[in-house]
Amino acid sequence: MSKTIRVFLVEDSPTLRMCLRQFLEQASDIVVVGEAENMDEGLTQIGILLPDVALLDCKLLGIAGTEILKAMRQKELSTQVLAYGNCETELDILRILQTGVVGYVAENETPERIVEAVRAAAQGKRWFSSAAAVKIAEWLTREHTEVPKLTRRESKVLQLLARGMSNGEIAKELNITERTVRFHLQNIYEKIQVRSRTEAVIWAMQHGLTSKG
Repeated sequence: MSKTIRVFLVEDSPTLRMCLRQFLEQASDIVVVGEAENMDEGLTQIGILLPDVALLDCKLLGIAGTEILKAMRQKELSTQVLAYGNCETELDILRILQTGVVGYVAENETPERIVEAVRAAAQGKRWFSSAAAVKIAEWLTREHTEVPKLTRRESKVLQLLARGMSNGEIAKELNITERTVRFHLQNIYEKIQVRSRTEAVIWAMQHGLTSKG
């Protein structure tokens, strides 16, 4: 007999929460142990209930969502976080990846695919809806004829940027000033030929900097 997967829902729409619960509990190996309409309430309940998977509305995964996921890691919670919703623009997908979720399932997926995503997340496996997976694959397989050489400090700054840190957080982590962080970022942008933080993070993903400790 397979282990029952305990799921917690974080979604601000009561109607969507009800639909998700119905979809998931049609599977014999899944039970929804709780619900919340916002991230703060969700974190509190997740800390108490310790579900296997937390299914979070991707619209809630802004700066606050990133901080809450950091708090979950600091508490050493074993809950896997799976984003859910309608967030398939380049910026949306990038933002989701930066939070550290295990995957993303689009709200237009069939109930069977949502169940599949939850089962994969419960095992710690990456799972992304098709449209998002295509975009990610495109980013990660683009060819680069020449990889610019970053200094050790520039590589570290870019790595922290890719983790979703602000200039202030990067400065604190590296024990430097925010002015120095901005100086490094300017040099990084020029070397890798990008114009924004988003483009810089995509470049970091393509070159494996986001996976380094």
